[in-house]
Amino acid sequence: MNIADNISRLREAIQESATQSGRSGSDIFLVGVTKTQSAEAAQAAVAAGVDACGENRVQELLEKSQAGAFTGAPLHLIGHLQKNKVKKVVGAVDLIQSIDSLPLLAAIDSEAGRQEITQDVLIQVNVGNDEAKFGIDVPELDEFLGQTSIFSQIRVRGLMTILPFSLPAIENRRLFAQMYQLFVDLSCKTYDNVSMDFLSMGMSSDFEEAISEGANMIRVGSTIFGSRIEI
Repeated sequence: MNIADNISRLREAIQESATQSGRSGSDIFLVGVTKTQSAEAAQAAVAAGVDACGENRVQELLEKSQAGAFTGAPLHLIGHLQKNKVKKVVGAVDLIQSIDSLPLLAAIDSEAGRQEITQDVLIQVNVGNDEAKFGIDVPELDEFLGQTSIFSQIRVRGLMTILPFSLPAIENRRLFAQMYQLFVDLSCKTYDNVSMDFLSMGMSSDFEEAISEGANMIRVGSTIFGSRIEI
């Protein structure tokens, strides 16, 4: 496995998909999903030019951070975050992509205030109405964003979604297109502490469709590192 070669081929595929939506590959922010990968593999991905590393599990994130796995690249938490682990994550990552409730935002805001920092976050949207997925339901999203104004130590940078597994490609595209339209519509509104900078959607199996439908941030693991071994 040559991580640098994999990333080079991935960048070519990103460029091709971006062209279909009238953009350049440089417009797409690539998060290398380093879940279950070694610190050495993460460092190889950083050296090969991923824009950020993404981790799902807090304990693994912290252990690899201590080993210098992410030195030289921003670090994102892309997995579900429990309130009891907020203190370990705030300030340790550049972006939390998985905000799915006001109580979670409140806990992050409190810890960020204690540290005297502003924590960047994305709001996770359950666009597929999947009971197995976390996220804010689409009809509740506008009200939810309006309520984020009470959190002065939070900065919402956009939206994230994870689609239900094993959907046909045409359904993936429909949901990605729906997310993009939400992103555009919300970008036209004014909320305190909110800027619609990132639309994070698409993984190894569907990043090309996601980019073609408007994603500007993708989260890719196996295409970079090979098949993942669950731990």
